Amino acid sequence: MAYEIERKFLVISDHWRSHIYKTLDIKQAYFCNTEKASLRVRISNQTGFISSKSMTRDIRRHEFEYEIPLHDAEFMLSYMCMGSPVIKKRHLVKVDQHVWEVDEFLGDNEGLIVAEIELGHEDEAFEKPEWAGQEVSSDPKYINISLVSHPFKTWIT
Repeated sequence: MAYEIERKFLVISDHWRSHIYKTLDIKQAYFCNTEKASLRVRISNQTGFISSKSMTRDIRRHEFEYEIPLHDAEFMLSYMCMGSPVIKKRHLVKVDQHVWEVDEFLGDNEGLIVAEIELGHEDEAFEKPEWAGQEVSSDPKYINISLVSHPFKTWIT
């Protein structure tokens, strides 16, 4: 069974930018969201994926992801998904022995930048860089599916 164990933090400075080693353009949208799981389609650097994630506020979630033809993913994004797609640039940044994914959101979520680290187990130690601020791993408003129905541009700051 596939698991994803991830911690998510707000980004509080631009110091990570000088350590980017790869950037991916991501566009994703959701077919459905239930109390148990979400089902999405994603295009990442001209490769299509379909995936499902269990819904939990825990840092450990079931995740299943499969590559699909790009043309199919483009059709699904355009005609089969709910709401506007989530568009972001994902910057990969190495810190110590871990790779951090810094998601810089565009479109309706422009201005939001979060950093995620995937871990091998829930208690795994990691170095939190100075540009990673408040942890928001268990805050549902930062889950991508939430950004479809409640985009960052509508948040009251």
